[in-house]
Amino acid sequence: MAEAENFIQAFIDEDLAAGKISAVKTRFPPEPNGYLHIGHAKSMFVNFGTAEKYGGTCNLFFDDTNPSKEKTEYVDAIRRDIEWLGYRWEKEVYASDFFDIIYDDAEKLIEAGKAFVCDLSAEEIKATRGTLTEPGTESPYRNRTPEENLRLFREMRAGKYADGEKCLRAKIDMASPNINLRDPVIYRILRAEHHRTGNKWCIYPMYDYAHPICDYLQGVTHSLCTLEFEDHRPLYDWVGINLGFSPKPRQIEFARLNLTNLVMSKRYLKKLVEEKTVHGWDDPRMPTLAGLRARGIPAEAIKDFCARIGVAKAQSECEIGYFEAVVRDWLNLHAPRAMAVTAPLKLTIVNYEGEEDVDFEINQLDETAGTRKVKFGKTLWIEQADFSLDPPPKYHRLKLGGYARLKNAYIVRADEAVTDENGNVTEVKCTYIPESRSGNDTSGIKAKGVLHWVNAAACVDAELRQYDHLLRDADYAGQDFSERIRADSEHIFAAKAEPYLAENEGSYQLMRTGYYRAFREGEKLVLSEIVSLKDNFNK
Repeated sequence: MAEAENFIQAFIDEDLAAGKISAVKTRFPPEPNGYLHIGHAKSMFVNFGTAEKYGGTCNLFFDDTNPSKEKTEYVDAIRRDIEWLGYRWEKEVYASDFFDIIYDDAEKLIEAGKAFVCDLSAEEIKATRGTLTEPGTESPYRNRTPEENLRLFREMRAGKYADGEKCLRAKIDMASPNINLRDPVIYRILRAEHHRTGNKWCIYPMYDYAHPICDYLQGVTHSLCTLEFEDHRPLYDWVGINLGFSPKPRQIEFARLNLTNLVMSKRYLKKLVEEKTVHGWDDPRMPTLAGLRARGIPAEAIKDFCARIGVAKAQSECEIGYFEAVVRDWLNLHAPRAMAVTAPLKLTIVNYEGEEDVDFEINQLDETAGTRKVKFGKTLWIEQADFSLDPPPKYHRLKLGGYARLKNAYIVRADEAVTDENGNVTEVKCTYIPESRSGNDTSGIKAKGVLHWVNAAACVDAELRQYDHLLRDADYAGQDFSERIRADSEHIFAAKAEPYLAENEGSYQLMRTGYYRAFREGEKLVLSEIVSLKDNFNK
């Protein structure tokens, strides 16, 4: 067997060698209480990728044990995101599929004297939990007989008691150094309509209790969780041991993905949506997979990023610049090139008549991409920043009396600038050099500046959208993000673009501008920024 690539695979190799398992089965376990974000992409990479490496299978498992926050909308969104990333699950499974079995198992624990009905409120339970240095205080209801507990639990299910009036707790050890083992709540009363079971149930299992049961019933061999569940593993094992699971699934924890400048919490992301700080879950500024897809981030680049950062045990934080560098690398290799002018300035070639086709490489890094034709004409749009009446030193773009090359076309000389009443340049009149056509230049003129352009007679209007990070700074330690939100993170401009962009939706490198997604929004062409051309991370 090949050497393990990470510590998870090392554990699996041990279990296979010891004969504890014969095949590997994992599960990807989102709760349908919001849209998935990029952190979940890493969990998918670990769960689906591990199963694939060992020729095993991975289920899509919906943890739907909290109906007050879960919706079918989120279930559908999660399915779309997983399919977009190219993962395929063996079975689609819900915790609610097993509610009857989970309930019956709770009765088994009661009958064995390992669970009891408690009348303390949530606040009272918290107050008696103890601290890291002091043991907890046993509930006064801890020593009820199994017969009384069974009666009360069945009355809870029948709806006899109000929400929060009673709960079912595991009877473990109130002096345990692990607070999660101090008689944790495993069932609570919650009157909320469930997205699948409706109003059949008024009691619901807690995740820490349902989790090991659902894993076992699915045949999961390795339950791969993020690091915050490490302290919960003894409870996971306790449930499996006391319910007699054989073989018992093995829980292994790995570090979650944390990225700077991003809100990495479904609760906070939901708040952004509800308060209309963003346009929705799929806003291109959001770190949700729906938002990344809308922005034009390729699914392949996300998977490449997950592979590059690897699987670690220690918690860490990754710079957003590194993620953007990976996306930029992928787009640079795969994205077609095109031209759009973000701040248009009219350029008229006074000695040119008619129009002609000039050749452009679709992507110079892809030998198989080929070329395409672009119409060149008398009147063009260039960037306002590409002409200056008062140029600084070493300015290599257009200036009066100076030369610059129009990308893949001709060298032009700026002869005259037309200004409005405020002194703003509205038009530049130029002379082109017929002998300077790209690929056949015999002019002898050395023009250092190369300008992109669009043909004014053959272009389309476009709305260009650029984005800043939602958070102004990189520091994130779980605090409320409200004061750190950048209010002006979306910028919209009127632009001029090649018709090619309107005819072929997708991701492009706009020359000298950045990487953009081109798409139609009704009749409007939208150019939405994916990542900039500038790579700050590697610098």
